[in-house]
This record gives sequence, structure tokens and C-alpha cells, in this order.
Amino acid sequence: MSQTEYIQIGKRKIGPNYKPFVIFELGINHNGSLKLAKKIVDEAIKCGAEVIKHQTHIAEDEMSEEAKKIIPVHTKKNIFDIINNCALNEKDELELKNYIEKKKCIFLSTPFSREAVKRLVKFKVKAFKIGSGECNNYPLIDYIASFKKPIIISTGMNDIKSIKKSIKIIKKYKTKYAILHTTNLYPTPHRLVRLNALKQIKKFFPKTVYGLSDHTGDNYTSFAAVSLGASIIEKHFIDKSTRSGPDITASVNSLQMRDLMKGVNLIHQAIPGEIKPVHEEKKTAEFAFASVVSNNNIKAGEILTKKNIWVRRPGTGDFSAEKFQSLIGKRIKKDIKKNTQIKKTHF
Repeated sequence: MSQTEYIQIGKRKIGPNYKPFVIFELGINHNGSLKLAKKIVDEAIKCGAEVIKHQTHIAEDEMSEEAKKIIPVHTKKNIFDIINNCALNEKDELELKNYIEKKKCIFLSTPFSREAVKRLVKFKVKAFKIGSGECNNYPLIDYIASFKKPIIISTGMNDIKSIKKSIKIIKKYKTKYAILHTTNLYPTPHRLVRLNALKQIKKFFPKTVYGLSDHTGDNYTSFAAVSLGASIIEKHFIDKSTRSGPDITASVNSLQMRDLMKGVNLIHQAIPGEIKPVHEEKKTAEFAFASVVSNNNIKAGEILTKKNIWVRRPGTGDFSAEKFQSLIGKRIKKDIKKNTQIKKTHF
């Protein structure tokens, strides 16, 4: 099956011909509290969210005992405890999903284990988001793709070779997919965003929907990504930047998210087209363009030269500036007053 230039999640089509699909990444910013998760969701809705993404963590199925020795660079606790403390149980996560969908939003989640996938399948999710850490987890990707739901896959920490392996597995099941370029630093310095990677995705995966999972603390790179053809923007979101949590430093607040939603849509509107006059410019062209005019009084019988004619606004005359050279050497039959447009009736 050849990948088309859009994918569809529910009724929402996602691709270059549609407005950017902005994913509000709730993730683990709720710190394991369903009540806080709902608060963040409410604020996301106020910011114009149409899709809110969670992370489905079941720590004991996701990580081995060795994970308790690993401390991420942006935290002080080991990764097992962080995830375990921030995870929602199945009952709470289902309540969160239903809450989001009652708000007329799309619920997405990233499963980090086989049991997490099973949970989301039970929830009847419309699509899967695969995180960067699972981009080369080929057994898990195979399992997720087997359900034939649309997949959005992040590619941080991977190269083209490993991404191709993942996409080959997804395509085996004739599953629709989109690819997100990502840098897994929280927050990501702008010099490490590497927006040129979007061009690589377009080159190596033609006709594939692509986007940016943006972990910077502002919107600049997301805006630039849309101008480079990104159809999907994913941003970690928090209602208040003053909250504490492992991903807060890479999250944007309500004010920033409103700006993001406005900006990406305006930029998307500004992209289509080519270099040629548009209909709406016609009135401007009338006064902005130039016509051939007399430079001084010209008597009937005189020959037009570069001294007695020139070009001046407006562009409403019979001879545009483009025709200037073609009039040199022609003889006029009627008098022409100084600084008036040359007419066809003058010849």
C-alpha cells in the first residue's frame, strides 16, 4: 500500500492540505493526579485544543529492575519511580479519556509496553502515538501496527536507517502513519532542533505526512516547522508554568499555546501559491505600476526619444513601462502635453 499525503484520525484529516494538527501533550504533567489532569485538559480546551495526548505507563511491564538505577538528566529521581509515581491506573485513565472525548476532543496516548497497548485497544482509541524511545523497539512497533490503527511515530535519538526499519514494519500491516522529527532533550536548545531533518523525512519518505515534536520552551521552531511543510506539531502543555514535574521545563503554558494555535494556522494559510499576480492585487497594481508618459510638451510629427518620454505612475495607461523601448523612434500624429500618458490615439 502506498502512503497517501494525508492520514485520518476519526473524522480529522491530517496533511499538507489541512490546517496543522496540534497535539497538546498532557503526558505525565498531572503527576499521577486525575483531578490535576482534568484541570490541565480544561485549560487546553480553552486554548483551542482539538487533540490531547496522554502517556500510558504500566511501570512493571515497561521497565526492568535496572531502570531503578537510571536517573534522567533533567530530574533527580530514577526513571522507574518517576514513571510509577506519575502513571494513572486503568480506571483513572479511562475516565480521563472519556472526559476528553466528552469535550469533543480527540484522545491519543503513547503506550510504552505491551500491556499499555492492550489497555488502549480496550479503550478503543482511534490511533496510537509511538514515542522516540520506542521508535527502534521493533517488537512493540510490530504489535502496535498489527491493530491497523493510524500511527504517529516520533524519531528522536534514531537515524534514517532505524526509522526505515520501523516504517517497513508499519507498512507490512498496511497501517497509515505519520513521522515526527524530535530531539529528546527537555527542554531542547534551539541549536539542536535541526529543522533540516524535516527535509530529510520528505526526501526519504515521500508523500508521508510529517511534523515536529517540539521540546523547546517557546514556539519559534514550531512556526518554522509549519513553513517547512510540517502537518503535525506536538507540544508538551501545562496550565501553569509554576507547577512542578519532570516535563514542566519543556512545556508551554496557556498564553504560549494560544499564540501557537494562532500562529501555525496563519502560517499554514500563508504557504500555498506561487510567484504571479493575484486577483486581489489588481487595484494596487493600477497605482503601483508605471505607464509611458511625455517628459515635456511634444508636437505632432515629432519622434519619440528617451529624452521626451519616460515612465511614471499610475499603470493605467495604454503603454506599460515594459513597452517603453518599443515606442522609441515612433512618430506621433497629435500634440501631447507634458507629463501625460501616451495613448494609442497619438499614433
